[in-house]
Amino acid sequence: MFRLSQFMKEIIEPTPLAPARRPSGPVVIWNLVRRCNLKCKHCYSISADVDFPGELTTAEIFHVMDDLKEFKVPVLILSGGEPLLRPDIFEISARAKKEGFYVGLSSNGALIDEDNIGKIAAIGYDYVGVSLDGIGPVNDEFRGKKGAYDAALNGIRLARNAGIKVGMRFTATMDNIWQLPDMLALMETEQIDKFYLSHLSYAGRGNKNRQDDAELAATRAMMDRLFEVAYEDALDGGGREFVTGNNDADGVYLLLWVKKHFPSKYDHIRARLVQWGGNATGVNIANIDNLGDVHPDTMWWHYKLGNVKTRKFGDIWTDISDPVMAGLKQSPRKIKGRCGSCRHFDICGGNTRVRAMQLTGDPWAEDPACYLSDEEIGIEEARPRLQVTPFRGVKNAAKAQYG
Repeated sequence: MFRLSQFMKEIIEPTPLAPARRPSGPVVIWNLVRRCNLKCKHCYSISADVDFPGELTTAEIFHVMDDLKEFKVPVLILSGGEPLLRPDIFEISARAKKEGFYVGLSSNGALIDEDNIGKIAAIGYDYVGVSLDGIGPVNDEFRGKKGAYDAALNGIRLARNAGIKVGMRFTATMDNIWQLPDMLALMETEQIDKFYLSHLSYAGRGNKNRQDDAELAATRAMMDRLFEVAYEDALDGGGREFVTGNNDADGVYLLLWVKKHFPSKYDHIRARLVQWGGNATGVNIANIDNLGDVHPDTMWWHYKLGNVKTRKFGDIWTDISDPVMAGLKQSPRKIKGRCGSCRHFDICGGNTRVRAMQLTGDPWAEDPACYLSDEEIGIEEARPRLQVTPFRGVKNAAKAQYG
């Protein structure tokens, strides 16, 4: 995750660069259930409104939770499917809070209602993230259900009014990228604490629909807009939080933005970005799915490292006999193509490996979603780029706004 707001504050008021603090363990995104009331175009778990056999029992979850605590995992993000469809979700959440984890709830928001908001508030979640991928019918078409937008927005309002820190996640494709200004306006109007812009990752339905991924020029224009809004908020002391995910080139693009607008801050921000280090898959981000299988992150459900029913999470996570985990934990990683030749590799870390793997079968190939030019990353001799199949029928509105 790229915490954009923190860097905007550093532009406005730089602070001394202290030694990097290493987390005690990885953030674990835990898909407790695969069932979901929606059917989203980008769903990495290919969830549906059916029961999936073999999911962890409550007792098994509590046992694994003890293992995670022993391994010093600091954060649990409880996800799905839709986690609110799991009957014991509040029992699990209460146990996680009692154990001292930072606990987030990752929901589509449509099932947060007047009947359960009291229970949600009583848990004391540190954060509730709700997915919204456009305004009204745009979101509903993206998420496969009419009325999903109204239900999710109602859920956001209920959580906000209950005093819960709440944010919205927006996954950008050519189907909805033109709605970004409206989403940012919604954030302000509804006084939403956090905005998470997610680039499309090629996993599950997101891989099936990868031809809809945002074009490189559109991505750049989108990031320019987000930078402007995040900077203005930081300058005004607004206190809102802007983050991005699934494209670590965002850090490099921010550095180029700083060079253009705040050249005197370039060296300081670059040092901060190097300290951030880019992609954390297999290192500081982990995933446990509904069956107990462990993956390098949530976008790697096609690749299993082991199962927590038969082996402790810590033993699985530290086992570098697996070639993918060995490569992910290597520093610096050995990446090929444009990524390996990039002058800013120490910032990005080679970007998102799963896109390269899905396109080529090689997890160490270049990331096709890097939206930086050869000149920007220091490649003097032009070479062919790894590309996704061109988008079929680009939306006119997206073309008009984002070129």
